[in-house]
Amino acid sequence: MMDQAADDWAPHSAHWGAFSARWNGETLDVTPYEGDPAPSPILQNFTTAMRHKARILRPMVRKAWLDRSARTERTFDQEFVEYSWDKVLDLLASELSRVKTEHGAAAVFGGSYGWSSAGRFHHAQSQVHRFLNMAFGGYVRSVNSYSAGASAVILPHVMGGYEAVSRHNVTWDQIAEHSDIVLAFGGMALKNSHVASGGISRHIERDAMATAARRGAAFYCISPLRDDMPEEANARWLPIKVGTDVALMLALAHTLLTEDLCDKAFIERYCTGFENFERYLLGRDDGTPKTAAWAADITGISSGMIVDLAHRLPRGRTLVAVSHSLQRAQYGEQPVWMGAVLAAMLGQIGLPGGGYNYALGALGHTGRRLNAVPIPTLSQGKNGVSEFIPVARVSDMLLNPGEPFDYNGRSMPYPDIKLVYWAGGNPFHHHQDINRMRRAFNAPQTIVVHESAWTPMAKFADIVLPATMTLERDDIGAAGTDPRLIAMRKAVDPIGEARDDFDIFADLSRRLGVEQAFTEGRNSRQWLAHLYEPTRRALAEAGWEAPDFDEFWQRGELALPSGPDDGGFLRAFRTDPVGNKLSTPSGKIEIYSKTIAGFGYDDCPPHPAWLPSTEPPTSRHPLTLIANQPATRLHSQLDFGAYSQSNKVAGREVVRLHPDDARRRGVANGDIVRLFNDRGACLAAATVTDDVMRGVVQLSTGAWYDPEPGTTEQPLCVHGNPNVLTRDIGTSRLAQGCCGQVTVVECDKYEGALPPIRAFDPPDHG
Repeated sequence: MMDQAADDWAPHSAHWGAFSARWNGETLDVTPYEGDPAPSPILQNFTTAMRHKARILRPMVRKAWLDRSARTERTFDQEFVEYSWDKVLDLLASELSRVKTEHGAAAVFGGSYGWSSAGRFHHAQSQVHRFLNMAFGGYVRSVNSYSAGASAVILPHVMGGYEAVSRHNVTWDQIAEHSDIVLAFGGMALKNSHVASGGISRHIERDAMATAARRGAAFYCISPLRDDMPEEANARWLPIKVGTDVALMLALAHTLLTEDLCDKAFIERYCTGFENFERYLLGRDDGTPKTAAWAADITGISSGMIVDLAHRLPRGRTLVAVSHSLQRAQYGEQPVWMGAVLAAMLGQIGLPGGGYNYALGALGHTGRRLNAVPIPTLSQGKNGVSEFIPVARVSDMLLNPGEPFDYNGRSMPYPDIKLVYWAGGNPFHHHQDINRMRRAFNAPQTIVVHESAWTPMAKFADIVLPATMTLERDDIGAAGTDPRLIAMRKAVDPIGEARDDFDIFADLSRRLGVEQAFTEGRNSRQWLAHLYEPTRRALAEAGWEAPDFDEFWQRGELALPSGPDDGGFLRAFRTDPVGNKLSTPSGKIEIYSKTIAGFGYDDCPPHPAWLPSTEPPTSRHPLTLIANQPATRLHSQLDFGAYSQSNKVAGREVVRLHPDDARRRGVANGDIVRLFNDRGACLAAATVTDDVMRGVVQLSTGAWYDPEPGTTEQPLCVHGNPNVLTRDIGTSRLAQGCCGQVTVVECDKYEGALPPIRAFDPPDHG
């Protein structure tokens, strides 16, 4: 702790906002950053989290794992044994050495999802990857994300890199000033833009939409959920059947084409492959023109509405935006691609406030100017292992070692993993088909977890090392699109024997003979000053104020200059398509991709297409479940926190359903219901509302998995985790992204005695 009095307010930062905190002896007092016009209420989860019963106090080892002679499947109710730090690190170092000697570095999977802290140094994903690179010479890694698994792969084939399209393109300032129509496929829910990796000092989305709406801009919320757009946008809700956005986009494109409303000059100059797509659009090959009448039956939106909307789009500055949610489903590549094609047909790509922006509003990073100087970044070293998997294929990897899988034009074998080292993440939140994943995580010989609380992943591990929470350590908060560097000062002492990930890895590295390589001779304080220096130097070279580290730390924050709002690479391409070619094979926007055609994937054609789900609603499972991101926490983080808990009913997560669907099932507000399909079942508390379409139920992710005790293959999750229901399949062979957004279920009123919630109870230990 650096020069911090016990009763001071400590500046700090989280992925959902900058704030100050003060420990009052029992709970944490939290006040948002004074410059934030719309601070996130998620910050209030910190108030009761620091000393919660779910916190891990000491190193623990699964008792059954210690008895290697009797191979016992892992369960969530097995006993753990307390270990001292010296003893547990000796044990772990020995196990790591054994695995490396017997199986090599490619037998270790380094798991982390990167959201454990907004700090640039105590970033669990960077720390565990750096350690495995230094101590092992590498590890099997994962690529892409659950949020953007399909888009990160398809966008480079179509126009450019995911980061450039989503973060350095159309800004909220441009929307406030220039946009006339914002066509938001999947909406722009503020609960999503509350969150930004690395932190955020000002939430600007609500004000920008309100400003645009007052000017006369028309927002269209194309979603099964009415509140996927804030009230300030004064949006027109177009309730669309789940997963049918591509059909609507195609019908809009068909109307633009057949009524001579599309910008043919733009298509000719800036795009390639339109003639192939045109044949599909007009039905010349399949006999099905993608008309408004055709799409009306699929989407539930009338043909008249579709035609009227198509007529409106060319009349002003129109922005086509596609959310993360659409590509978190089977064939998720298609809406991302088709949204870009629709924008190209309108000819406005690259114009201020117009064209195309993927994921605008899906994170707090999007729609902002990039910083003009670099932010502190911890090097992870060099990974000497070439094997990798798409992040959402972890169960496939563990269940099918050596079996081939397709990814982005390559065929590769799944690695044979003996040890999983996980720090900073809870896959029992973000992975699909949890019952299948339970079987998968029984395949490795050893699972090691660094964790601050007894998450389901920690309860399923063999060696559990207690890690500090962000407010129990010093760090630097920064994001590449936020104009503030935050001194994240420690506000409270660590609980129990919790230690920083860095200190754990430093001691482990010493046992493995690689301490100098890992620490480079620096302690945590010296690392913070070291990581700050490139930012300070860049500020000084540009003539900006550049205080030394000690002065920055005393101030608590530092303003960072923003780069120009120049529209990024798409504006440059529009200005000079020859001098500023895109990174695609043709240098243009690829409406038809010869590269993808060469892959021969039947689940990802060489141009955007309507591909209906292979799991539609049926008489057995007539409801479509939307398992979207929660409004009360980040993923599953701090589900035991005060704000998350205050939004549950009877301690259970809330599921929303339409009044007609509730009436047919005899369900009223506050009733506990059971959602089920062939993969599993969970309990949730019902909220009846017409903010969801008929035939749709919505249950956010993030409730900690809490299986009812017993030996069944599909135990009931009593707490409301929808991933007991979702499908564990790839979006397509191209991207192998996550399909966790959508599944089909049935729902009924739960009449039995309510089982207790044990999600936050520590396991038995001796």
